[in-house]
Amino acid sequence: MKAIVQESYGSPDVLEVREVDKPVVNDDDVLVRVHAASVNALDWHLLTGLPYLVRPSAGLRTPKRVIAGADVAGRVEDVGKNVTRFQPGDEVFGDVSGSFAEYVSAPERGLALKPANLTFEQTAAVPVAGLTAVQGLRDHGRIQSGQKVLINGASGGVGTFAVQVAKSFGAEVTAVCSTRNVDTARSSGADHVIDYTQEDFTQGGQRYDLMFDVPGNRSLADCWRVLEPEGTYLLVGGPKGRWLGPLPRLFRAKLASLVRSQRLAWFVAQVNREDLGLLKELLESGQVVPVIEKTYPLDEAADALRYFGEGHAQGKLILTVR
Repeated sequence: MKAIVQESYGSPDVLEVREVDKPVVNDDDVLVRVHAASVNALDWHLLTGLPYLVRPSAGLRTPKRVIAGADVAGRVEDVGKNVTRFQPGDEVFGDVSGSFAEYVSAPERGLALKPANLTFEQTAAVPVAGLTAVQGLRDHGRIQSGQKVLINGASGGVGTFAVQVAKSFGAEVTAVCSTRNVDTARSSGADHVIDYTQEDFTQGGQRYDLMFDVPGNRSLADCWRVLEPEGTYLLVGGPKGRWLGPLPRLFRAKLASLVRSQRLAWFVAQVNREDLGLLKELLESGQVVPVIEKTYPLDEAADALRYFGEGHAQGKLILTVR
């Protein structure tokens, strides 16, 4: 089969299109014929090996994961003997390792049935970014209906889902983005949109119950200032330091939170079938609609990663597999 292979850390130029063996299906696994995949920040970190903090788990000198990719949407081709939830022919989506390929073998727990009303390309945009939005807002942000929620970085992959998921919980959502993304934020359902090139959201009088911060590009003092006294600051991404990534910011925020009434939260999304099922419901009801900027053929995965690395992608970037 054809796959996007990475044998060293570096720029997108290290990615190669190769013919490799088709995956073996273990007893608890599902073999999926990939129709589409999408690009995430996770893929960028595993490509570059940065921050160096990721390398103890990803591979100290060379990547442990040879085939790139995590998000997948496709059709089940075969199942292991212990698999009970899927059968050949089922259309599925999920968060798996090695999805930038024609086939991927995935644990049953990492997959769910594809929403019937979405294409494979739309569905592939969902897993990592959608799980991040749901788990961040619900579990760590403790979002409640009627709360005022600020989404900083509302136009990227995670941000576009966060706006819509927050609305599905009944929140009043303010989206922060650049001029070119204002219409996207509005169409995603944001009640208010702040163009950060024209207005500094930290200097207004509005206070929020929850700040969902994707880029982590404002000072902590600014972030505390926009929160209600009992508000929550949820750091999703953060500064891209070469060594420790967001950890220094988290450490400073944790120290500050010890003497403040506001709460700090940070997390890494975990794949589970229950939350994939919730996303499927939100997608089928139309409460969440994936935002896709560009679509690339699998052979052009390096170009997709290169564009993602520039930091200006609007919504998701999709790889199609024919």
